[in-house]
Amino acid sequence: MTEHIQEPTTESRKVDHIKINLEKNVQFPNLTTGLERYFLPHRALPDIDMTCIDLSTRFLGKELQAPILISSMTGGTQMAETINRNLAVAAQAHGVAMGLGSQRAAIESLSLAQSFRLRQYAPDILLFANVGVIQLNYGFVAEHFQRAIDMAEADALILHFNVLQEAVQPEGDVNWNGLLPKIEKLCRDLSVPIIAKEVGWGFDSKTLSQLANTGIAAVDVAGAGGTSWSEVEYHRAPNAFHAKVAAAFANWGYPTAEAIQIAKTTTPNLPIIASGGIKNGVDIAKTIALGAEIGGMAATFLRSATESVEAVSEVIAITKKQLQIAMLCSGNTTINDLKGCQLIQR
Repeated sequence: MTEHIQEPTTESRKVDHIKINLEKNVQFPNLTTGLERYFLPHRALPDIDMTCIDLSTRFLGKELQAPILISSMTGGTQMAETINRNLAVAAQAHGVAMGLGSQRAAIESLSLAQSFRLRQYAPDILLFANVGVIQLNYGFVAEHFQRAIDMAEADALILHFNVLQEAVQPEGDVNWNGLLPKIEKLCRDLSVPIIAKEVGWGFDSKTLSQLANTGIAAVDVAGAGGTSWSEVEYHRAPNAFHAKVAAAFANWGYPTAEAIQIAKTTTPNLPIIASGGIKNGVDIAKTIALGAEIGGMAATFLRSATESVEAVSEVIAITKKQLQIAMLCSGNTTINDLKGCQLIQR
């Protein structure tokens, strides 16, 4: 028998998540992204002037200076407001995309919305709002999701899929029945495109096939090998019972490299965002060669985002330079060239 657990607020849960990600080891203990098995071909004489390499690309109709997404992290708390502001200012300076953390807390309490209002800092970036798909089974309708879009003045909505995280949370939402027709209706009712996003375990081919028929505009595969949210919930567990439940799932999911290929094979016409354990510009180059349009990183940015805009900006600048050098040394001048690059598997 388990003891009664007092349910935390959505806001307090977000604070827990930030602190645990900063203070604990929440990486997959054994499972890797799989990207380490792939290599860009090395061209000893690339016949390219590196200064002419073009990192720019378009995603969902908007120009990016580089195929980089600052992936969804946080929001709805005072600490998150500073983090998101630093991320947004740096994203604006570098012309990269940014995804917000879950906006559920701000939808439930508009007093928490300030951490998601970033257009004053980043008027031009490709910006994604974010709400969990499971909320469609817990009282949310199109109006709630539109509220998230409007508060952020977002270009698209991330609909995140976090079935394992919810399942191992003592207070998690666990009714995942009947969501597909609700997703289809949401795609029709909202003012912006919807991106289906996993949170670190990847999408299977059956789910992707089903989602492609709902009208979603893109998919963020968010594979395994980076931050494990079951490990985060392990550290949040209020007692040994819930910790032991979460611990069993430490190496669950599809590694990111495999998740990209599943999506590319199953839904070849659906644009792919690659995320999940991506650490640098070389990883992003590999994911684009595997079939992604852009690469997203979260953990790589989190600590710098608690420090300053300059710290975040440096991470972006380093990532862009790594990507540029990877393209030079593999003989690719543009992102479109990189998409056609044949990787070596070892």
